[in-house]
Order: sequence, then structure tokens, then C-alpha cells
Amino acid sequence: MTITPLDASTVILMRAGSQENDSGFEVLLVRRSSKSAFVPSAYVFPGGKVEPDDRLPEMANCCRKNDLIKSMSFLDGAPSAQSALGILTAAIRETFEEAGILLAWQENGTFVSVDESLEGQLLSYRTDLNRGNLKFLDLLKKENLFLAVDRLHYFSRWITPELSPLRFDARFFIAEVPEGQKAFHDGGEVTKHIWITPAQALQRYSQRKIYMVAPTVVTLEELSRFQTINEAIESTANKNIKAVLTRLIVENNEAQEHTPDGRIFRDFEPAD
Repeated sequence: MTITPLDASTVILMRAGSQENDSGFEVLLVRRSSKSAFVPSAYVFPGGKVEPDDRLPEMANCCRKNDLIKSMSFLDGAPSAQSALGILTAAIRETFEEAGILLAWQENGTFVSVDESLEGQLLSYRTDLNRGNLKFLDLLKKENLFLAVDRLHYFSRWITPELSPLRFDARFFIAEVPEGQKAFHDGGEVTKHIWITPAQALQRYSQRKIYMVAPTVVTLEELSRFQTINEAIESTANKNIKAVLTRLIVENNEAQEHTPDGRIFRDFEPAD
């Protein structure tokens, strides 16, 4: 029996490159726990499945109305407005839970920036969220925050292969990291994080130093064509996004992921 894929969101966080690597921009990759049920030990972009609370009508009140209407209009493949709301909410919630980056507007119209005092408070909130002691909606209400859905730029859509025991219909977004915020991996679902240029990540993958799955590799290949963050964001304007469904084939006890263009991606143990 084919498993119906669950809605999921993935966020490609971008920041200006460092002088050391002389790059236009870097992306954030997080390493999934070796105990994870889904792509264990793989380097991925932050993200996860849409939870029921992400679709609550109240969540729409935690978005600026015009931003929400515009962002939802890009997700024409979503079956309903409620589903689109859930996808956008999950993108921001999962990014905060896994990477500690909060894409949100303050009540005064400024973007959330983190000083030393707020940094500790946000990490405390993140811990409570991950432990199930706090709901994301309650956090937003408590701090009078609005989801920065306007900072999410729809980039691609990937569907897990039909033979996979866990399946997701994942929308990928790109977003620039807010000034004054830095990443903190949660130490549970993800055990490590790195800022790296797309080209550097692809090189380490080709050398088998880091393990990545097909959607991550192909996304990095596309991002490597851009020189700046603005170029990458501008590429999403009027972009015709089609869902990519890969195939899972097992040969000689080896799992292979085949993309529609004929490429084959294999599991391997990373060198580091």
C-alpha cells in the first residue's frame, strides 16, 4: 500500500558570505541525528512536517494580513487555504525549533533581532517547544510577534519516493537570516550545523565527507548558480514550480534514489 505523503516545509537559510571564503552567500545545513527515522545522519536544510496546530485559524491572526494573502497565493498546489497556512507556519516553527532562527516581526514593525538577554529567552522558549511544554501559537501571542511569511520565498517542491516508509510533500523556501540572529542546533533532532557555500557543500559531498540526499544536492546545485542572496530571491518571482517525485529502487541490498532526469543517488557513510 502506498503511503500518502504528509505536508512538510523546508527552509534554506542564507547569510552573506565571510571574507575567509570570499563568497557571495552561505547556507545553513543541519545534520540529522543518527537515530532519526528519516534520513539519519544526513545534512539537510531545517524543516519538518506540518502539525495540526500549524493549521489553526488563530495562527492567521499571528500574520500580517496582506503578507499572508500574498504568500498563500504562491502555494497554488496546496489543497486549501488552511493547508497553505499550515505550510507557512511550519516553515517558521521548524526553523526555530531546529536551528534557533526565528523569522518574525515585532509589534512595532521591526524584525526580531537578538541581543544577549533575548537570546537566552528564545533558547528557553525553543527548549519548551521541543519538550512539548509550550505551543508555538502561545509563544507568538506572549511576545506579540507576527510570522514573517513575507520573508519566505517559494523555491521548489519535493515528494518522497512511493516505496519510502515515511513520505513527505515538502515545500522548499529560501530566506535571508535576520540581522542579529545566529543559529543554534537543538541537539536532539539535529546534532550539528554548518554555514557553508553551496559550492563547498557540493565539493564535500562529492568527496564523501558529508552525506546528503537528492533534494538537498539538487537544491545546492541550483543555488550555486547565483552570486548573491538577492539573485537567489529574485529567481523565485513567477517561478513555475512543479513537484518532483523521485523513485526508490533497491538493488543488491542498496537503496538508490532516482530523480526524473535519470540521476542516481546512493547512501554512503561520510568520511567525517
